[in-house]
Amino acid sequence: MTNVLNFLANSFAFAVGVTVLIIIILFIIDISQTKDAVRKNYPVVGRFRYLFSTLGEFFRQYFFAMDREEMPFNRAQREWIKKSSEGHDNTVAFGSTKVLNTTGSFIFTNAAFPSLDTHSTDTESLTIGAGTRNPYEPNSVFNISGMSYGALSRPAIRALSKGAKLANCWYNTGEGGLSEMHLEGGCDLVFQIGTAKYGVRDEDGNLSDEKLRNIAAHENVRMFELKLAQGAKPGKGGMLPGVKVSEEIAKIRGIRVGEDSISPNRHPEIDSVQSLLDMIGHIREVTGKPVGFKTVLGAKKWLEELCEEIHKRGIESAPDFITIDSGDGGTGAAPMPLMDNVGVLLFESLPTVVDILREYGLRDRVRVVSSGKLVTPADVAWALCAGADYVVSARGFMFALGCIQAMKCNKNTCPTGITTHSKRLQKGLNPAEKSVRVNKFVERMRYGVGLIAHSCGVSSPRDLNRHHVRIVQSNGLSVHLDEFFPDLDIREEYRTS
Repeated sequence: MTNVLNFLANSFAFAVGVTVLIIIILFIIDISQTKDAVRKNYPVVGRFRYLFSTLGEFFRQYFFAMDREEMPFNRAQREWIKKSSEGHDNTVAFGSTKVLNTTGSFIFTNAAFPSLDTHSTDTESLTIGAGTRNPYEPNSVFNISGMSYGALSRPAIRALSKGAKLANCWYNTGEGGLSEMHLEGGCDLVFQIGTAKYGVRDEDGNLSDEKLRNIAAHENVRMFELKLAQGAKPGKGGMLPGVKVSEEIAKIRGIRVGEDSISPNRHPEIDSVQSLLDMIGHIREVTGKPVGFKTVLGAKKWLEELCEEIHKRGIESAPDFITIDSGDGGTGAAPMPLMDNVGVLLFESLPTVVDILREYGLRDRVRVVSSGKLVTPADVAWALCAGADYVVSARGFMFALGCIQAMKCNKNTCPTGITTHSKRLQKGLNPAEKSVRVNKFVERMRYGVGLIAHSCGVSSPRDLNRHHVRIVQSNGLSVHLDEFFPDLDIREEYRTS
């Protein structure tokens, strides 16, 4: 017993000695350096400021932030997705925790005498690219937005692909090219062409018709989407850190292993509405499949000029769809000035784009896809009210995979294995299990949107319109969305075009 006590005493003395030595070393380092005023004025103790700052975001999430306070997604939103994807009860009791009179909040107008029929989750399939050799009729109004292999891990892509197949929805590949993981699930795919032409580029970085045909040869690649801009960084190209550029990713994208891959801020060959339509027409001719583009609305004059040019060329020259992203960021990491302050928010941009298309008589020709922080049934129902034909989400599906909003997407240290290529961290992401969660998330989303539609007195979510939603004003009172964006008559000159 005496020997044990002596050992413990010696170990404790050794630990204390080492601790004191470390403190002395840190004291000397801090007092000697001149770059950090806090550490120089408060040696050793000043280091705790940085520790607490780093840990603060985690402590806030678990202990201090209220259910509706966090950004970009609050706990209530994340919990709804988590419970839905796990198939658990997602009802709430004792009243809403949401402040309903906040300016900009939307409230759906329930019908005085709703139908006694059971609400429907079915939505009419709207054909995209009716004039192409291979038109597409999506099965789901809610789909998976662009998330690339490279930005996301191998098991994450597998889970999304298999989950999309189970849910019968489409999955956008993102701008990182087409991988075997995208294909192995057998789901419908939208191939996104970014400004670097990953997956369809030649050795000089130009668009390769041969590679386009190879991609289009896959039956489940149903559409092509030209990415002009995304919500995280409108007007700036993306960057994949070299640490994420493995040999496999380099081969898929057509880039060099281990090097940062920086995309141009726009397609070099697209500098006008004329060249945009030229590119869309070219890809559509080569692939035989619907082609559209994704953008964030800034100035709207160019979109009006695009519509004018379409009528000059003929309505068949129009893009088959337009995806509108919100200006408040997305899955991609980006400079804060762009993330916070560039690009119009979806609340304004979505109905604006719909109205421009309607004004020029192109609404039935061009399908509108809505993207940007739409992760709950209320979000999706609002987008349908505003005029969207289809809705896509990226971060909603990341939460379905188990994302905890650690905000480490660009660090290769994602603790849930979703956005990292660390084999150790990927072990917790089982594609077979997570694909089921993806499916359940889509099912619960469809159910919730149908629930809102039924409450509003319509038989299908596609029957929702701007009169079914009210927007809260600064005085706490609400007005119908169609008072902000009234229905417009088609211009007479295009009525018979």
